Amino acid sequence: MDSKSDSDLAILSPKRAVYYVQSPSRDSQDGDKSQQSTPAYTSPMESPSHSSTLASSASRFSGTLRSSKLNRKRNEKGWPECNVIEEEGDYGDLYGERRCRFLIGLWVFVSLFTLFCLIIWGASRPYRPLVVVKSLTVNNFYFGQGLDYTGVPTKFLTVNCSMKMIIYNPATFFGIHVSSTPIDLFYSEIRVATGQLKKYYQPRKSERIVSVNLDGNEVPLYGAGASLAVSDGVPLRLEFYIRSQGNIVGKLVKTKHQRHISCTLVVVDTSNTKAIKFKEGSCTYD
Repeated sequence: MDSKSDSDLAILSPKRAVYYVQSPSRDSQDGDKSQQSTPAYTSPMESPSHSSTLASSASRFSGTLRSSKLNRKRNEKGWPECNVIEEEGDYGDLYGERRCRFLIGLWVFVSLFTLFCLIIWGASRPYRPLVVVKSLTVNNFYFGQGLDYTGVPTKFLTVNCSMKMIIYNPATFFGIHVSSTPIDLFYSEIRVATGQLKKYYQPRKSERIVSVNLDGNEVPLYGAGASLAVSDGVPLRLEFYIRSQGNIVGKLVKTKHQRHISCTLVVVDTSNTKAIKFKEGSCTYD
C-alpha cells in the first residue's frame, strides 16, 4: 500500500480558523510603537471577551431572579401570589351564535314532531268503535198503583233487566278506553230504569261482549201510566252514548269518538225471562 504524500495529507486535514483579538491602541503612550497582538484562539468561545460576557449575563439573570423572588407578594397562607393573565376576547358573538343554533334546532324538532303527531292523529280518525246491541233480558217487570211522596195517586213501575252488546275496536295500532253515558230505559218520556257501563281498556283489533244491569224501583208514571196495559205490550226505548278514547302518543295525541245508540222494543210477557233479541233496524247507531 502506497504511502500518501504530504500534499494529500494537507488536503485531508481540516483547517481550523484562527481568531485574533486586538487590544485598543493608546495614543498617548504608543504614538510611534507598533500595535501588539494578543494570543490567537481557535474559536470565539475561548476568547476572554466572550467569557466575560457570559459571566455578566449570568450575574444579571441571577440578580433578576433574586429581585423577583424578593418582590413577590404572599397571600394569607404564605403562598406566593401569581398575577392572573386575563385573555382579551369578545365572547358575545360566540354565545349568540350557539344560542341561535340551539333555537333553530329546537324549532326544527318541534315542527317535525308536530307534523308527525298530526299525521298520526289524522290516520286514527277513521277507526271508530263498532257497537252492536244484541239483547235485553227482563228479570223483573212489575207495575202497581199507589201514592207518590206528595200524596198524589199514580201508577208505579219497577224494572230490573240486563242489556248485552258487542264492542269491536278496529284500530290497528292503538287500544281504546271505552265508557258510556248512563244507559237509560224509557217508557214514553219517563226514565224507568238506568245503568252504567264500567270503563275498561280494549286492545287493538279486539272484540268484547259487555253486559250492563238496568234498575228502576217504583218509578211514578203519573199521566203516562193511564194507558199502561201489559196485555197489549209495553213499548220501551233504550238510549245511551258509547265513548272511546285512544292514546296514540302517550297523552299528547288522543283520538276520541262518540256514538249515539237508540233501540226500541216491546215487552209483552213480563213473566218470561228469556232475552229479547233486537231485530235488524230496531237500533240506530249515530
